[in-house]
Amino acid sequence: MKITFIGGGNMAIALIGGLRKQGFSAPGIQVVEPFAESREKLTETFGVRCAAAVDAAALDCEVLVLAVKPQQMRDAVAPLRGKLGTQLVVSIAAGLRMADISRWMGGYANLVRTMPNTPALIGAGITALCADPSVDRDGRANAEKVLQAVGRTVWIADEAQMDAVTAMSGSGPAYVFYFLEAMEAAGVRLGFDAATARQLSIETFIGAARLAEQSSESISTLRERVTSKGGTTEAALLSFAASDIAGGIGKGILAADARGRELGDVLGKD
Repeated sequence: MKITFIGGGNMAIALIGGLRKQGFSAPGIQVVEPFAESREKLTETFGVRCAAAVDAAALDCEVLVLAVKPQQMRDAVAPLRGKLGTQLVVSIAAGLRMADISRWMGGYANLVRTMPNTPALIGAGITALCADPSVDRDGRANAEKVLQAVGRTVWIADEAQMDAVTAMSGSGPAYVFYFLEAMEAAGVRLGFDAATARQLSIETFIGAARLAEQSSESISTLRERVTSKGGTTEAALLSFAASDIAGGIGKGILAADARGRELGDVLGKD
């Protein structure tokens, strides 16, 4: 499988690095990147061919990965209009709907829309994928191969849910960091130095997440197992409940979902 990336930013770098670790050959990967410094870095780091603009060699691929910012997408795909044959086009741009990308490419519909998150930068991401009905089984498999280079994948049948994916896992790392910030600050107030408070917070979060991943029990059951009647954990959870922390998190995720739909409307305008 030959893969061409349109855009050579951080997520493209993560994907290329993951693909190379999985055994994909450097000659099978190309990048279209307008900035000379970025092209030099990509070639030096991964040994891949880079071009300043879409050319015939860049189009000689099975998969085209659109790895540019949503605001740049219309201009980035303009050179593809009328030049695509059977290539699978995979978008990793947040908020952009397949119908809009297809329209900008002259109606080309062999598309998969994806939403990776920033832990993909260290190979620990989760990516949701949604395919146009025209994408066949091989196309879906190829899209998975690319995104599984940076973590796990899940398929979404209804593209309308992709905004909810963005609200959950796309924006989700920021929620985790927000919670970790609060834990670290509380640790400092309790007398720990910042480094110790940070380590205690991060390792607790990682360990709890791994325990939840490996357990067949519900999250609520795992929480209850840590919560002794009249104990320290119960005191903290009662305080959280009094401040409606859970309700606030839910409202925040719903707000992110709503904003995602709004941005989709704005970004998709001609």
